[in-house]
Amino acid sequence: MRTPHRMDTHHPDDRSEQPRNPYEELGALDDGPLEATPLEDFLGEDAEQRHAPEPEWSPPDHRRGGRRRKNRFAGLPLAVKAVVGLVVLASFAVLGDRWAVLYAEHRAADALKDRLDLAAAPEVEIGGFPFLTQLADKRLESVKLTVPDVAADRVSLAKVSATAHDVTLNADGLTSVRGADVPRFDGDVILSFEDLNRELGASQVTFTGEGRDRVRARGTLPVAGHNLKLRAEARIQRQGERGIATEIGGMRLDIGNLATYRPGKRASEGLHLTPQASADLARETRKAKALLSVPAIVRRMGVPEATVNEALADDGKLAELTGSPRFARQAERLNLIDLALNNPEVLRRLGLDPDLLGELSGLTRPVLADRLALAFELPKPEQGDVRLDDVRVEEDGIRVRLSGSGLTVGG
Repeated sequence: MRTPHRMDTHHPDDRSEQPRNPYEELGALDDGPLEATPLEDFLGEDAEQRHAPEPEWSPPDHRRGGRRRKNRFAGLPLAVKAVVGLVVLASFAVLGDRWAVLYAEHRAADALKDRLDLAAAPEVEIGGFPFLTQLADKRLESVKLTVPDVAADRVSLAKVSATAHDVTLNADGLTSVRGADVPRFDGDVILSFEDLNRELGASQVTFTGEGRDRVRARGTLPVAGHNLKLRAEARIQRQGERGIATEIGGMRLDIGNLATYRPGKRASEGLHLTPQASADLARETRKAKALLSVPAIVRRMGVPEATVNEALADDGKLAELTGSPRFARQAERLNLIDLALNNPEVLRRLGLDPDLLGELSGLTRPVLADRLALAFELPKPEQGDVRLDDVRVEEDGIRVRLSGSGLTVGG
């Protein structure tokens, strides 16, 4: 265990044997009374504040912040106050002008619905700003009119949209507009394929665009209880100044894989066997003999009588005759419509229904073309002029550009 270390408190030059008091040494270092330090000043001030009397309680003034806000607004420059006021007035003026436009558009739509005998009120959009100034001048910059579902002959126009320019009003105010003069207008007529499919195709024929001026029809057509596959093309062109016409071509009705009917009087038209059916005659002896047993058919095909007799007596000769490429071509050229009335039994052996062929004979080119016709004509106005400028086939339908001048609406 270590003994405590004893500190030597004697100065090295001090030779006296008397011990010295350390507190006396500290007192010798004192230079006299010190001035108050900043810390003492701070503590003194805090003490004074603690001993100071508290102010009396008073209720809070909640209006003080409001007075500050009012004072801030009152401190804004006069020019800023004027700008704020003008903005507020302008906002009210714009709202009033827009309300007047909406009211006028609603009144105009109701009036046009009654005068044009429309099923629904059209959409009316008055252009230009401000409206009230235009109304005071009795002249509107532009008026756009959109009418849906307009009847036009056998079809319905999906949408008629026209914009009138520089319209002059015959009015005494906002609520007393009696009519208008339209110096010029332009617009579009849309004939949608969806409407054509419903109205002409009866959900069995669909119309689609093919190029700039052609429409393709594909579907089925019921004839004598049979659903025949229909194919046709319509060429769209302008007719006169107010109408469009359709030239139907490429009409074709397929009776399965057996025969194809094309209405018309030319050699390529009528009812003809398909290449597949003509080739099948070489393998189906019964059908080939039924066809060759009719002298009128043999003469039209140009087969020598002696050759026919040998073929009817010998199946080998028959297969040799019907299997030749020339016989297949001759069979395809044969118009079966001519045989429908006089040789019904032969047609049955070929797999054709005589009743179907009898009805096909009445389905002439004009009749079938009328079923697919897309033509229409715009009505002629009592005053002014309306004309079609351009006809174009688009993806969803047929678009017709129109223009006009000198129209008068109302009294």
